[in-house]
Amino acid sequence: MHPELVKIGQFTIYSWGFMLSVAVLLGLFGARRLAAREGIDPDRLVDFTLLVVIVGLMGSRLFYVLFYEWDYFAANPLQVFNPYHQGMVFQGALVLGILAAVWFVRRHRMSFWNLADVMAPFIALGYAIVRVGCFLAGCCWGKPTAEPWGVIFPGLGEVARHPTQLYSSLLGLLLFGYLLWLFPRRTFSGQVFLNYLIIYSLGRIFIENFRDNPLFLGPFTLAQVLGAIVLLVGFGLYYWLQRDKTRKG
Repeated sequence: MHPELVKIGQFTIYSWGFMLSVAVLLGLFGARRLAAREGIDPDRLVDFTLLVVIVGLMGSRLFYVLFYEWDYFAANPLQVFNPYHQGMVFQGALVLGILAAVWFVRRHRMSFWNLADVMAPFIALGYAIVRVGCFLAGCCWGKPTAEPWGVIFPGLGEVARHPTQLYSSLLGLLLFGYLLWLFPRRTFSGQVFLNYLIIYSLGRIFIENFRDNPLFLGPFTLAQVLGAIVLLVGFGLYYWLQRDKTRKG
């Protein structure tokens, strides 16, 4: 693992933070090009992206604190802001990021679904890139495996484990390609974004079977429970928007 990409004296570039930065910059570059074709002001996306990334990181941390280590953080509240104490939940970033996006588009009188369709492929791409950062950082590992592609993670003994970070990265890359293909073929606003929510949730629920995560509800992990909720919401909104488009002709 390579949690630190560059270290010069007290100056350190961390793998996860670096990959997050790459994800944001590439996503913003791609989304601006796609937005220009849709008549959306590309410059407005800079403010939008900064807002959603900041709020998303807060949501990711908040969900981890609430659902994974509440007792610890309740006793040590300042540790919530300690960047060296790992702990993020992507669904938290997704939920709060969507809420921030809704606030932004309402304030600027934009179409939420059009903007969501533009951003969806690059959310998937960003997810793929950040998961590579997770792999380099040595977090989010999988269960022990005898498969030849198993990876030994530092601090976990000499046991090969599923590189579930890379499984997630592959999911993101495939989803990115599919959403880019779907974008010019969509039949209603919101179709691309809702495809993202549905397919990501299905993929995450499946990959969780190989993740070394504690069970949250019966035989299911927290990510599977949250994924099922997002999946149901995604299917419901898809049906509603598709029916509304058909009704309007």
